[in-house]
Amino acid sequence: MLGTSLLSPLHKIRVMNVSLHEFVQYQPVKYDIFPLSPVSRHRLSLVQKKTLVLDLDETLIHSHHDAMPRNSVKPGTPHDFTVQVTIDRHPVRFFVHKRPHVDFFLSVVSQWYDVVVFTASMEIYGAAVADKLDNGRNILRKRYYRQHCTPDFSSYTKDLTAINNDLNNIFIIDNSPNAYRCFPNNAIPIKSWFSDPMDIALLSLLPLLDALRFTNDVRSVLSRNLHFHRLW
Repeated sequence: MLGTSLLSPLHKIRVMNVSLHEFVQYQPVKYDIFPLSPVSRHRLSLVQKKTLVLDLDETLIHSHHDAMPRNSVKPGTPHDFTVQVTIDRHPVRFFVHKRPHVDFFLSVVSQWYDVVVFTASMEIYGAAVADKLDNGRNILRKRYYRQHCTPDFSSYTKDLTAINNDLNNIFIIDNSPNAYRCFPNNAIPIKSWFSDPMDIALLSLLPLLDALRFTNDVRSVLSRNLHFHRLW
């Protein structure tokens, strides 16, 4: 078990008993969602539904294109899907690798939160990737792209108030601390992912995300963990 919720219901992450080779190849996971207790149902009814903002590149996926060196991905590692877009009149094909358990992660958190994609990538690329990740599930309907970011020297910051001006009820998961530099109390850092098939970062966040939906103010929890931002 990787963790249980800090509150009822008692959610569990279970990894099935398989060989190392099978685990790397298939990574079968079951996450049991039990009915809320009456106390938990009442508690949840007293707070507003919250907004979970998700970055794309190196948070949910990693991609490279035809002209990009593949130093970050082991040769021979199969990609999960491709997207082909036209940039400056030139067709560019991106090979996209999904972070382990991302489909499962999205299916769970979409039951708890209003999910928003906020990427610093160009819309033509970000929209194509989000469409593939959503895969017709209607989970990633709300999206923000580079034009919604604030240029900050050589990078971009993301204004959460453009999505929801009530900072009690919004937070972001992003591998880039600069992206949420103006909102450190509304952020959960995550290690950048490129190709590790054993990565369980998304799964490990589920108990925390389960608990946060019961809070009156997400900052009451997230502001206590600012030291984690320096780890990545």
